[in-house]
Amino acid sequence: MTAPGDREGWLADTLVSLADTLTAAFDVVEFLSTLAERIVDLLDAAEVGLVLADPRGRLRVMASSTERMRLMDLFEVQTSEGPCLDCFRSGEAVINVDLEHAAAAWPVFTPMALQAGFRTVHALPMRWHDQVIGAANIFHATAASIDDRDRHVAQALVDVATIGILQERAVRRGTDLAEQLQRALNSRIAIEQAKGAVAERAGVDMDTAFGWLRTYARSNNMRLAVVAVAIVERALSIDALRTTPTRLPEQS
Repeated sequence: MTAPGDREGWLADTLVSLADTLTAAFDVVEFLSTLAERIVDLLDAAEVGLVLADPRGRLRVMASSTERMRLMDLFEVQTSEGPCLDCFRSGEAVINVDLEHAAAAWPVFTPMALQAGFRTVHALPMRWHDQVIGAANIFHATAASIDDRDRHVAQALVDVATIGILQERAVRRGTDLAEQLQRALNSRIAIEQAKGAVAERAGVDMDTAFGWLRTYARSNNMRLAVVAVAIVERALSIDALRTTPTRLPEQS
């Protein structure tokens, strides 16, 4: 789904959605999941994934719009090869790369991405001034391209998210980067466990399971990680998720 005809209204709503997560209950995974959703809407992208760097400069997968994208992000990070790695290292965007002609640059990553069904890839840096804290992966299943206008808007959204994460660190002056990232990783682990539990118990795929979790969390004004822990500990039933009115696209 692309951004609607009222582009200015859509952008205003997106900025409000991102700002709404900058609360006392700030959760990096929820924040970046919202960002991934909005980039998918804006660019009609097949999949979007976001990675953050740990204190040693190693990228960690924090949010993905689908399960397939999460697996590709993990593969890219594990092999240290691909668009988001180049983007993170250089601090510059990688735009409109046709995977049919990318084997020389990424000999391991390219065939895996093509086999997964992707055709065009892009990456945007999560950068503020000279500090690069991560990158956004954007993959299309077709020979799609991003024009300068959409690239500018997408980069602006990524910049807003970057500032939000850095601001949260500044507010929690006693909390360093390692602690912030560890909290995010703990949240991500709980969410992945909950996705698997919901998928197994309800007989649905992982993307649908994640959609149910996010819908329930938002409908009940709860942190996604809290809902995930409740599912894993069986304090929250699958039926409660299933019967929550769906307001979100079923994306992971």
